[in-house]
Amino acid sequence: MSIAENLKALEKRIQAACDRAGRSRSEITLVAVSKTRPAEQIAEAIQAGVTDIGENRVQEASAKKPFVTKPVTWHLVGHLQTNKVKKALEIFSVVQSVDSARLAREIQRRCEQVSKTVKVLAEVNTSAEPTKFGTEPDKLAELVREITGLDRLDFIGLMTLGPGWAVEDPKASTPCFKTLARLAEQTRQNFGIPLPHLSMGMSSDFEQGIEQGATIVRIGTAIFGPRPVAR
Repeated sequence: MSIAENLKALEKRIQAACDRAGRSRSEITLVAVSKTRPAEQIAEAIQAGVTDIGENRVQEASAKKPFVTKPVTWHLVGHLQTNKVKKALEIFSVVQSVDSARLAREIQRRCEQVSKTVKVLAEVNTSAEPTKFGTEPDKLAELVREITGLDRLDFIGLMTLGPGWAVEDPKASTPCFKTLARLAEQTRQNFGIPLPHLSMGMSSDFEQGIEQGATIVRIGTAIFGPRPVAR
């Protein structure tokens, strides 16, 4: 199937998930995650209606972005090292993976240098997997306190991933997504901020994400097809 055909099939699934949850499709931002995909495929996705592109790595996005000529919002959805912040701010309008006070302060410092403000989400490790990035749930308030004190960071929400085995069992992500929704509500109440976005759900478990309140889903394989197997 072509990327345009994949997007049509995906839209039907997103709409069905919204219907089950009693939500409007307009509440959901689809971020097409183009990790390992060439610029030509990104352009094809944009031509088919995609407005938001997600990349995991700064270096990879830097190599591809010059060849993507149509306007699109770029999201960094992978881990960001502090030594890559300067370059990241040249590429991305949204950083979904702020997971430490140190990183937040470095983003602030670099934004001040170029008179820029960037939208950010705090990443939370809701599955307690040691291989995953993200602040621990009981340390989120500490991170939020840091972020909200930095005027160059526009704090718009929280992000998480389901457990690794959710690829085979999408329902395994539901407890993680429920945790993120609960943490978002606590954060709104404790800090008096709107915090409008929850980024949760990928190709295998975005339906569970929507059912638990996701406003952003990060979809790669369901749009671009399976990644080639490395030889």
